[in-house]
Amino acid sequence: MDLDAFRRLLTPPGRQALEQALELQGADPVTAATTLRKSHDAALASAALTQAGLRERARAKFGADAEVMHFTPHGLEQATRAEVAAHRARRLTGRPPGPGGPGTSGPWSDGSGTDQPPSATSGTTQPPSSASGTSRPPSGGPRVVDVCCGIGGDLIALARAGCAVDAVDADPLTAAVARANADALGLGDRVTVRVADAATVSPEDYDVLFADPARRGARGRTFDPNAYSPPWPVVLDLVARAERACLKVAPGIPYEFVPEGAEAEWVSYKGEVKEASLWIDRRHGGPRTASGHPAARSDVATGIPPMVRRATLLPSGHTLTAEGAVAPVGPVGRYVYEPDGAAIRAHLVGEVAGMVGGRLPDPMIAYITGDEPVDTPWAARYEVLDVLPFSLKRLRAALRERRVGNVTIKKRASAVDIERLRADLRLSGDKSVVVILTRIMDKPSALICHPAPPA
Repeated sequence: MDLDAFRRLLTPPGRQALEQALELQGADPVTAATTLRKSHDAALASAALTQAGLRERARAKFGADAEVMHFTPHGLEQATRAEVAAHRARRLTGRPPGPGGPGTSGPWSDGSGTDQPPSATSGTTQPPSSASGTSRPPSGGPRVVDVCCGIGGDLIALARAGCAVDAVDADPLTAAVARANADALGLGDRVTVRVADAATVSPEDYDVLFADPARRGARGRTFDPNAYSPPWPVVLDLVARAERACLKVAPGIPYEFVPEGAEAEWVSYKGEVKEASLWIDRRHGGPRTASGHPAARSDVATGIPPMVRRATLLPSGHTLTAEGAVAPVGPVGRYVYEPDGAAIRAHLVGEVAGMVGGRLPDPMIAYITGDEPVDTPWAARYEVLDVLPFSLKRLRAALRERRVGNVTIKKRASAVDIERLRADLRLSGDKSVVVILTRIMDKPSALICHPAPPA
């Protein structure tokens, strides 16, 4: 779909074609195209059918909003899930507790005001005024420049949170889609969208810079920040000129790319790590821990650069920051805990181990073990039935002895091919177990477990 085709979708004939395409969802593709071409030309019919398919896919990220929004394939792929964007917008606009209060990490709210599930929303900031750009909305929320707006997933959440958003994107089609989405959701008075290169923006004219650089190019997804669009040096130049900034990045961003003084937050939604955000505030000095104290200059246990590391669970809103906990190492106990991926990415396994009174079977692997059942949103718990040195023959015999016919296989630090192992086990019983493949003190091991019910 090109820009001209998209603009046609916004006309009365285009809207009619899209409505018909939506009604044809689920029909045979050839039948749908033939039906639609009876009343519309081939180009409009193709654009409408493509858009109808994208709306159906977008429901998983945008819920009911997808019914009136427009998308491009790449834009939908990179767009932030609505729940995650709303969390980030709450953090950006929320007033944190006072110095030393629970859940603070310096100038940014954690989105809940506490390191436990949120019980109330925490108010709004009063950022400095600015004379240029979009006027401040009646709520008094901050003025944000979104320099890589994509189809508008984050600008929608920011506008709903009370921000006035000036958005730019280098691609004319993507910018037009973002503008249409803001209008379709009744947010046009809080948002401006224009075509521009991110490097031409003046972040010093705004209260907050938000950037979501594209991580997909002609060759597919890239994991090198220098290959982002705009490239990482351009992003850092924008950050250096901004009073406050929030950067959306891939969860696997190497720590050496995190700007000095930033807070790095990894967000998990229903157990799946979705993204990381880097929060920078030049008004309050360096990074701070959850208790409001300056972050240590280095992490002795991990060698991690000085920064606040945070993990957040959605939709519950639980949030956890690093306090330097180091888990002890010891033998496998009655239970094994698998930390949430956000906690692992943020190097908070020690903090999670402390919550459950646990230890690490291997100091280099993010599994926790303990002797007591402790409920925590930060880890799944399994009851250990057996611990074996890894061997296909021994594992098969142990599972057959337990009449296991269905097995969920998890692995960490194991080179075993899961699907090949599943086939080689040749199970036929009526029981189910979880098998964890890992290393214990550098020895390949298999743990046979049951998911543990709440304590």
